[in-house]
Amino acid sequence: MWLTLNQGNAIVRITAGMDVMLYPLPTHGAAPVGIAPGPDGALWFVEIGAGQIGRIDTGGEITEYPLPDRDARPHAIVASVDACWFTEWEANRIGRITMDGAIGTVDLPSPKSEPHGIALGADGALYAALETGSLARIDPTHR
Repeated sequence: MWLTLNQGNAIVRITAGMDVMLYPLPTHGAAPVGIAPGPDGALWFVEIGAGQIGRIDTGGEITEYPLPDRDARPHAIVASVDACWFTEWEANRIGRITMDGAIGTVDLPSPKSEPHGIALGADGALYAALETGSLARIDPTHR
């Protein structure tokens, strides 16, 4: 099991034998929040405090990818077949990062939607929970 320690600025791995491994993040104040397994076998996470997306492989090696808008406040992340999608709640966008670190965004139509959670639906679309009390549906083929 992998999880984020927001105030601890680290990623944690807990094995089936209850061994706990702590992986401090290189960026001070990164404040990791959401984490998800990626299509490449690594874990991908968002750094709400640093405006970055992070990747940790199963050996504990961490790579960080700064967002073009460092004030976007990424909050949640989910994997699709070939990329990871994340919410940018301060920027009113959904972001996409490929396995080689290329980042793109999709603007949400409603101003100040504040997207928080994100999930991949059974229909293959992405659904983002918005602070406005509604859902946004994003077609992952629209990049």
